[in-house]
Amino acid sequence: MIDLIGPERINPDMAAGGKREALQELVQLANKNCPTVNPETLLTTLWEREALGSTGLGESIAIPHGKISEIDKIEIFFGRSIKGVHFEALDNKPTHLFFLLLAPVKSAAPYLRCLSQLSRFLKSRHVCSQLLHAADVAAIVEILAGIHEFS
Repeated sequence: MIDLIGPERINPDMAAGGKREALQELVQLANKNCPTVNPETLLTTLWEREALGSTGLGESIAIPHGKISEIDKIEIFFGRSIKGVHFEALDNKPTHLFFLLLAPVKSAAPYLRCLSQLSRFLKSRHVCSQLLHAADVAAIVEILAGIHEFS
């Protein structure tokens, strides 16, 4: 279900200190890879979703997500903040691992399957620890390749 998350879709050194900056960094990453996506529209979409409830799941993980009309397939990006970001997570602890999930407007079932697959993958404390401590982008790509085992 989830395509391989290549190095161009990874930011291993997010500088954000807060939620707004974290979302902006993820939007910039998405825009580099999907130039048809309007960054302002995407940021608005993500903020509207956050207004419904934080996508900071706790346990240092956030999965900001939204549906946008400028894409025709599901797109996933990964960001890591070593220092952590105050993201209004459910456990009120800093968030270190961010998965930005974007889907076409009319893709409810695949969108929910991807969210579920990511959630199952990230339930492993070992996987999360590996992602947080990975030495470089190549190591992160290798770890993220394991998402396919959770289809």
